[in-house]
Amino acid sequence: MKIELTDQQVTDLCELLSGSLGDLSSEIAATDNPVYRDGLRARRASLERVLAQLGAGSDSSGDT
Repeated sequence: MKIELTDQQVTDLCELLSGSLGDLSSEIAATDNPVYRDGLRARRASLERVLAQLGAGSDSSGDT
């Protein structure tokens, strides 16, 4: 699936996802439940992959 976003939408989405990464990191540090922590780490890894893709897409678009 391909989604087309404007540069501003990419910027906004990256900011939202980056904020979510910070929230997840805090929640990971605060939990004592190893199963829940593993789930949070998996969610964080997914967000990191999406952010990497957004960064790669905006760098290769040629529109700055």
